[in-house]
Amino acid sequence: MITASRRQLLAGAGLAALGNAMPGITWAAPPVAAKADLFVGTGGHGHTFPGPSLPYGMAQLGPDTNNIGWDACSGYHRDDRSIMGFSHTHLSGTGIGDMLDILVVPTRQPLMLEPGPVGDPDKGYRQRFSDEFAEPGYYRVRLESGVQAELTVTDRCGLHRYRFPSGPAHILIDFAHAMLDTSDKGGLIENASLAVDSDGTLTGSRTVNRWAKGRHIHFAMRLSRKPDRVQFFGDVDAPAAKDAMNVAGEKLKVALFFDDAGGDPILIKTGLSGVDVKGARDALAAEIPGWDFDAAHAAARSAWATALNRVRVSGGTEAQRTIMASALYHTQLAPTLFADRDGRYVGLDRQVHQLAQGERAYSAYSLWDTYRAVHPLLTLINRDQAKLLVRDLIRQTQQSPYGPPVWPLQGSETGCMIGWHSVSVLAEAHAKGIEADYAAAWPNIRRRAFDRDYKDSDGSLGRGHYYDLNYIPADKVWESVSRTQEYAYDDWAMAHLAQAAGATEDAVLLRKRSRNYRNVIDPSIGFARPRFSDGTWWEKYDPIQLGHDVPKWRDYTEANGWQATFLNQHDVYGLIEHFGGDAVFEGKLDALFNGPSTLPANAPPDISGLVGQYAHGNEPDQHVAYLYAYCGAPWKTQAMVRRLLTEMYKADPDGVIGNDDCGQMSAWFVLSAVGFYPVDPVSAIYVFGSPLFDIAEVDVGNGRTLTVRANGNGPDRPYVQSVRWRGKPWTKNWIAHSELILGGDLVFEMGARPSRFGAAKRDRPPSFARGPA
Repeated sequence: MITASRRQLLAGAGLAALGNAMPGITWAAPPVAAKADLFVGTGGHGHTFPGPSLPYGMAQLGPDTNNIGWDACSGYHRDDRSIMGFSHTHLSGTGIGDMLDILVVPTRQPLMLEPGPVGDPDKGYRQRFSDEFAEPGYYRVRLESGVQAELTVTDRCGLHRYRFPSGPAHILIDFAHAMLDTSDKGGLIENASLAVDSDGTLTGSRTVNRWAKGRHIHFAMRLSRKPDRVQFFGDVDAPAAKDAMNVAGEKLKVALFFDDAGGDPILIKTGLSGVDVKGARDALAAEIPGWDFDAAHAAARSAWATALNRVRVSGGTEAQRTIMASALYHTQLAPTLFADRDGRYVGLDRQVHQLAQGERAYSAYSLWDTYRAVHPLLTLINRDQAKLLVRDLIRQTQQSPYGPPVWPLQGSETGCMIGWHSVSVLAEAHAKGIEADYAAAWPNIRRRAFDRDYKDSDGSLGRGHYYDLNYIPADKVWESVSRTQEYAYDDWAMAHLAQAAGATEDAVLLRKRSRNYRNVIDPSIGFARPRFSDGTWWEKYDPIQLGHDVPKWRDYTEANGWQATFLNQHDVYGLIEHFGGDAVFEGKLDALFNGPSTLPANAPPDISGLVGQYAHGNEPDQHVAYLYAYCGAPWKTQAMVRRLLTEMYKADPDGVIGNDDCGQMSAWFVLSAVGFYPVDPVSAIYVFGSPLFDIAEVDVGNGRTLTVRANGNGPDRPYVQSVRWRGKPWTKNWIAHSELILGGDLVFEMGARPSRFGAAKRDRPPSFARGPA
């Protein structure tokens, strides 16, 4: 599945000898940043894309192979064997599609205005391709019409370089191109315009109503060679007048013709803005003033070298080192920049705002996913970036009509998924000492917490029931069981923020309310169970099912009763007590991981990567392997984490077991492979698992390095025997963030058999600010 040229790209750092400092002794190579494979996750249901971006960049340029259906969410799928063209914005790993703005189609074929179906590359302007290559910040491919395409980026600009054979050719700009879905209603694209200005710059604007309803995108594009003819096309592909220099409507296109496109390559540079065409022009002028493609490529490569060097490893297999680098790459694609160079940006109130000097605004926060591991990882490896994101989320909380963000995308609150987990990101950052004006966000957070009349998105439905009943009834609100539990977690995060804002009484009430998760877990059967408004439970309960009214209704969010039972992250000892103690809880975890992997016919494809009923390919359970550490069986955490690391990730296109979800699946791998994971990010601690590599070096800021060593490690030696931290014995099976950012050596002694390390009650992780009873 991997071409020979890509195998060269994938080559990781081996344990080569460094020379003989002493006779007869061979020293292993030091940890290094391996090479990322950008095609990992582009097959299966990973939904990643291989095109170039800068870390957190707005311009995410890349090939589009399809724009219809679930596996086209990123615009690219490895199994598709034809390319439509190259668009400038993409989503990485999401389960819903959008973006794909400003498609550029370089070709020598006759002019065609529609791409044709993915299953028939001979129809439309699609082209088969070969010699595909990608590395961070760069992409190259050869199209069947003989065009070689190269792509690179700056923060807000895409830069293309096309080499054509001699003879006539054209470049089509398909401004009608967008992600499509059968659920779309009404006008997908509105208020579109294209124009060629007097200086030869092609500009355009449009409003898109796909997932993020009403988002605006503006661009300014220049070519290194003037075309011989320009032809605009309006709605229903009707050609505009021959000498027309602009067109308006909904589905617009423009073709740029060259009588002889051979010779020097044709370069295209495109600036992007969410505010206006001026912002796009400013991006072009400042970020790509000339036509030096190689310099832009070198700058992009350098930016990624810095980003990927933040975690360096040795040991493991070559494939595992590739997975690590690829995962680290994917964790740094989103959130994406969404501000012009002059600091203007569109807020969630749809108004244009001005940033203060040094601040940045961002988009594509997949918070239901990324609060779990992506944001915690950033607090370790890039505190400055974490600070920028936190300050941005505070501004968005102030500006949004819904308060704390749920899933914001380019000035639109999609309300996707459940809960408002931006509060977790803010509470975690505060707990870790990241400086920001948290009190500025508190008024709207408080409204979300207590004001039943505050505007709801889909993510916060049912709050009135939650306030009145202390749970959400299954006969009133969709996905009630998961909502109850996730709202309770957000109560826990908001309690922390209330305390930080000096709202002590609110903090006390929210901490108490954060235990509402128990009200949808029936202790008589030990399962998260749908509960109705009269207080009764679903009588014919089946933990395999997704809802009490099969198949029309769901009581869980992308989960079933088994998976939702362990959703709690912040009050693990309360959950254990609710079950009846350590032994019962441990047995229930065993049953989760060892039961049959049966799912109902109406289960969504998101529930994937099954080990028993545990689903690693989806987020609700990704902390659950670590829960053994709380009930006195940490060796079971170690064994299961090592199993998940080695079974759920591969160094090939189908290498991510589920949607990567803006880096969450990847962040789980990075943190777990280093040796720990944040079960409850707000607590600012990490629970130990089983380090995958012999050595991992993590830059934690201020010139400090955290070095994690796993002595005696091996595929058959996943069990922790003892730990030393900064030269001293460490008996706890967890460690605080405040310790790790000091830097130093965290040394695990590994073995082939389970040990009692970390099993004593005094050594178990705190939860709900306490240890086990």
